[in-house]
Formats: sequence, C-alpha cells, structure tokens
Amino acid sequence: MTDLAPTIWRAMTPDDLDATIQLAGKLHTDYPEDNEIFMERLALSPEGCFVLQGPEKLEGYMLSHPWRGTLTPALNTLLHNLPAQPDRWYLHDIALTEDVRGQGCAQKAISLVEQAARHHHLSLISLISTRHALGFWHKQGFIAENTPAEEQAVLASYDPYAQLLSRPVCL
Repeated sequence: MTDLAPTIWRAMTPDDLDATIQLAGKLHTDYPEDNEIFMERLALSPEGCFVLQGPEKLEGYMLSHPWRGTLTPALNTLLHNLPAQPDRWYLHDIALTEDVRGQGCAQKAISLVEQAARHHHLSLISLISTRHALGFWHKQGFIAENTPAEEQAVLASYDPYAQLLSRPVCL
C-alpha cells in the first residue's frame, strides 16, 4: 500500500470485532488471546479501542484502558471490571499489518492513548512490551518500571524478555 491518505484511526465498534479478532490471529501468533478479551476490552473501555481503517480492510487495531498499579493483566486474561481509582492508562495492544508499518501509524495511536489518559486525568501510560518490540517502545520514550515479584509472573505469560514500560503523558 503506497497511498496512506485514506487510512485512518477510528473508534472501534462491535461490528469491527470479527475483523479485529481475525487480524490479531494473523499478527500475534506468538501471543494469542481469546475472542472474549477483545469483546471485553471494547465493552469496558470503548474510548480506548480503535481500528486502523484502510481503503479496503482493517490495517490495525489498538486496545487500551484505565488501570491501577504495576500488577498488569496477564496475557489472555479477562479483567471483569476496571479499577475505580486508576492511576495510569494501560496500552494493552497495538497491532499493524506489514503494509502500514513504518508509516507513523503507531505514533498516531500513541497520541490517541495520550488523549484518553488526559481526558481521564491520568499522567502515566504503561504497557507490557514483548521482546520484539522493546526497541520501538524505548524510541517512543517508554522506560522500564520497577516491578513487584507478582508482576514477573505476568511478564512471563508474554515471554522471558517482556518488560513493563511506562512514560509520562505529554501535556
């Protein structure tokens, strides 16, 4: 794809779930999650879920939501509810097709996360980075957090090199 002008991030809707789940199955073979994870994240935090709409199909998606503390959700784990007093915005996943990688789409998604965090008066964005994405997240200003022992088990549910990263919300 050479013309990215019609490719835009937009709010995810329930009608996007099937295509999003199919895309996740293709892009995240090493980190599979059940369909219910996508449905629940959208239901709990619609303001944090987006799809990257291309001219013919979805080219990516993002799931994010308010969170509290450094004990994050393990891979493929339902939340059931969000914390009553969040202290950060949690970026669960950004996934992009090969066709749009390197075109600034991830940075635009991060801007959407920052907007959501600011709207909720949260000054920190956190995420778990897998081994393959650590370099990308470091370039985006995310740094490793001190993690409690319980978080080590969560990180291991992703891979042995996964890290909890955070950065302040740009004002």
